[in-house]
Amino acid sequence: MEQTQTCQPSGSATRFNPESAPDYVPLKQLRALQLHRLQAIVGRAYERVELYRKRLDALGLKPQDLRKLADIAKLPFTVKTDLRDTYPYGMFASPLEEIVRLHASSGTTGKPIVVAYTKVDLDVWSSVMMRTLSACGLHRGDIIQNAYGYGLFTGGLGAHYGAEALGATVIPISGGNTDRQIMVLKDFGVTAICCTPSYFVHLVEKALEMGVNMKTLPLRAGIFGAEPWTEAMRRYVQEHTNIKAYDIYGLSEIIGPGVASECECQAGLHIFEDHFYPEIIDPQSGAVLPDGQEGELVLTTLSKQAMPMLRYRTRDITSLDTEACACGRTIRRIKRIARRSDDMFIIRGVNVFPSQVETALMNVEGTVPHYQIVLTREQGLDKMEVRVEVTPELFSDKVGAMETLAKKIGHSIFNITGIHVQVTLVEPRSIPRSEGKAKRVLDQRKM
Repeated sequence: MEQTQTCQPSGSATRFNPESAPDYVPLKQLRALQLHRLQAIVGRAYERVELYRKRLDALGLKPQDLRKLADIAKLPFTVKTDLRDTYPYGMFASPLEEIVRLHASSGTTGKPIVVAYTKVDLDVWSSVMMRTLSACGLHRGDIIQNAYGYGLFTGGLGAHYGAEALGATVIPISGGNTDRQIMVLKDFGVTAICCTPSYFVHLVEKALEMGVNMKTLPLRAGIFGAEPWTEAMRRYVQEHTNIKAYDIYGLSEIIGPGVASECECQAGLHIFEDHFYPEIIDPQSGAVLPDGQEGELVLTTLSKQAMPMLRYRTRDITSLDTEACACGRTIRRIKRIARRSDDMFIIRGVNVFPSQVETALMNVEGTVPHYQIVLTREQGLDKMEVRVEVTPELFSDKVGAMETLAKKIGHSIFNITGIHVQVTLVEPRSIPRSEGKAKRVLDQRKM
């Protein structure tokens, strides 16, 4: 369930003033802006991107046919393979002399996804990341340790420029070198950190090994994204530190981080929909679903010059919440994204998502959020093993206690997924740590 809190928007003369941002504009004004930008961006895509022009022509659709926001449903979808098929520059709507930045996805198979930015695009990116950090309660005077990776990955530079635009002090430490990360957290008076949630759990454990009590540090906020995580992991992080753990959302194909962010209420992620128009569709039929119903998130960039995306299928499963947030923002929220329509795997006819396993684990005392799911096939039958780290105290305890814990975990997984799995308890720190996105599933069925 979503963690809902009573919250009040914080304000100070030293803070970026969020009330001046589009987060709070009246809905009628916001919808008018969205329609104006949608008409302009579809026109740009039609004129400058061959793929879009051919697809709209095939439908007998012209940009001027979009007369109201609901007409967006007439547009064809864009999918990730479109970007690979047009690699590297086929989706660009700006000439290379106007492109000031290129990023690429970290895909492990096939061609990477190349994304481009004009100077105006970078200004928009900085702005939405500034709004992201402000929504999380950060402001001028904060010291932000940016442990997202720099380079072709969009996370590092996206967070960096947003923090600078906010007026905060940025430490561009990037990922890796965990001992140094702990030293900087301790010595530099860091008040906020940006990284993946799984890496922050690793930092918490490493700090304990080094004799650093995270609860004594001035660190008060964690800006976590780039991978799905659960409410149970949020509770774990907040119980072991004095921070508030915030969920942020983005993807390179749209802009990078900065598409949506939780506010201080931690009650869903506000989409910066003056720049990114959201829809929820049925993943199978493609039909648009009403607000509040769960389905696949589809996003249309409303102001991206270099590489407009029309109805991009994110494969992320969520729902749109139109109820007023206690923070006062008028932009809609999406619920926490804990799974994707394409990270599902099937075991003996049952659909399973890694987030379900994580939820089951965190419901059992004595486990830590480090696990791997190993899928194998023996004599034509799929098997699922869940390897789970336990605390040092429990690992050194009696064998009977380990067996009892394994049974509890197996029962918890069965209650959520409906399947029996093999649970293997492993010693602390035996599962590889990730400096970026955690690799949760090892699918060995094709070997």
